Amino acid sequence: MEKLQEIVPPGLLESGLDYAMQALIAILILIVGWTIAGWVKRLTLRAMNKIPNMDATLKPLLSNIAKYIVIIITIIAVLSEFGIETTSIIAVLGAAGLAIGLALQGTLQNIAAGVMILILRPLRVGDFVEAAGTSGVVKEIGLFTTQFTTLDGLFLSVPNSSIWGGMVKNYNMNQTRRVDLEVGISYDDNLTEALTLLETFLKSRDKMLADPAPAVMVMALADSSVNINLRCWVNTPDYWAFVCDLKRDVKVHLEANGFTIPYPQRDVYLHQVEKTS
Repeated sequence: MEKLQEIVPPGLLESGLDYAMQALIAILILIVGWTIAGWVKRLTLRAMNKIPNMDATLKPLLSNIAKYIVIIITIIAVLSEFGIETTSIIAVLGAAGLAIGLALQGTLQNIAAGVMILILRPLRVGDFVEAAGTSGVVKEIGLFTTQFTTLDGLFLSVPNSSIWGGMVKNYNMNQTRRVDLEVGISYDDNLTEALTLLETFLKSRDKMLADPAPAVMVMALADSSVNINLRCWVNTPDYWAFVCDLKRDVKVHLEANGFTIPYPQRDVYLHQVEKTS
């Protein structure tokens, strides 16, 4: 140590040791703060899960905000350890924010779009939607991206600006949905009897809503069949099961009562032309 003091100028060794100690303390503060930020995020999410009727859309957003607040406080504490004043920190953050804002305009658009999605709620966690050229169940709405799970189990992450700037079709937003099923019968079948049969059949279906009233109507006189449309309303959660069962049962019911669902067909007439001499 005495030899090192002889080589190093007086005061430089003490200053170096002080800076090394400050750097070590700053690293410890950063590690502890980052760990606490993770704990705060998990505790915030756990606390919101215990709140009854808490919107699942806001849970990941609020927990992430709590995490980022702790991280910002940690960074300020680290800078303060090196003697940087708060006013200087604010000035540096302002300048850095301006530079980052100019460099990351697309990212800021995603943040703004994420805020608008959370305020206006065109979609929520758990909804099945079509947006930004994709479809799936909303898993999480973040500040930058929205995460989806497709019907075949794939994970999709879509920028919020793409969703906010396009059309969103939400299949779960309304409480009820209209069912339209078109079925064709043969031209040789009795149309009046078919309409009466299908109307009685449709009104007997479970999970069908009485208001609006169901309707059975002729939609088209097609090339090979008379197309009849069955229309009714059901609750949104019952839609897919109701449609699948209706398609199966209407075919069985028509055939059991002697009606025919014809294949597309075309009549060809051959005319014999006599040869001329």
